[in-house]
Amino acid sequence: MSTSRVLVIGIDGTRLDFLDAEPTPNIDRVIGEGFLAPVWIEDGTPTVSGPCWATAVTGTTIDRHHITGNDFAGHRLAEHPDFLTVLTRDFGLHTYLAVGAWPPLATTADHGPMFAAPSRLSFATFGQSAPGCDRGDEAVTGDAVRVLAAEDVSAAFVYLGVNDATGHDQGCGDLYRAAIRRTDERVGRLLAAVASRPDRAAENWTFILVTDHGQVSAGGHGGDSEAERTAWIAACGPGIEGGAEYGRLRHVDVAAHVYAALGVEPGIVLDGKAFASVV
Repeated sequence: MSTSRVLVIGIDGTRLDFLDAEPTPNIDRVIGEGFLAPVWIEDGTPTVSGPCWATAVTGTTIDRHHITGNDFAGHRLAEHPDFLTVLTRDFGLHTYLAVGAWPPLATTADHGPMFAAPSRLSFATFGQSAPGCDRGDEAVTGDAVRVLAAEDVSAAFVYLGVNDATGHDQGCGDLYRAAIRRTDERVGRLLAAVASRPDRAAENWTFILVTDHGQVSAGGHGGDSEAERTAWIAACGPGIEGGAEYGRLRHVDVAAHVYAALGVEPGIVLDGKAFASVV
């Protein structure tokens, strides 16, 4: 029985430069044990959540998955499924999805769901305003803590959306910075839940933190500025060298690394590759 496990935390709309500017001790712990690398959203991919998250969780580019906006009409997710669905459907692994704010990740809203068939789902939405996203993030963090601490989960994706919603509502000012700090605290609770598992010493966990896009200072995204096109990945775990240089990664590498960390060959088209240090 494999002891490999993966937790991916999707942190929406979080600027890379704000990670250095704000105290984020829990995100920093992952970075310190592994790496933080910029991700340049590829030309031709809109800097909005739908195409960026689809690229990360399917491991394929927009030319394959066909998600070009936040309505997924015309998608090709059946041909290019998310990693939770592949792991459940093709390998019989127990997977978990927690979404606190954005319905099409988990429901049929806007021609979703992006994640078709995880083993277990926690979904809570209180609306997509900043306060609503904050309540949703808190609700699913609580559920995810319980699941991650006790259940036999091989792979999980937890989506946290308050940073993006706050940027849209208020711009990248004091409230955006405060949202980042609250998100970091939630990341800490998720990491602590894994640390509390009865068999944690015998398990090999990979942690991947990823954002989909950046924001302009006034709030919002969708354009071609460097602030909008710069995303990031932080990760640690087996095979990831702490303090090594990992260069500029691609969103497609997220799903590819999930499969590699679990030691499975998915038998589907992937445009990404497992994280590798620059030597």
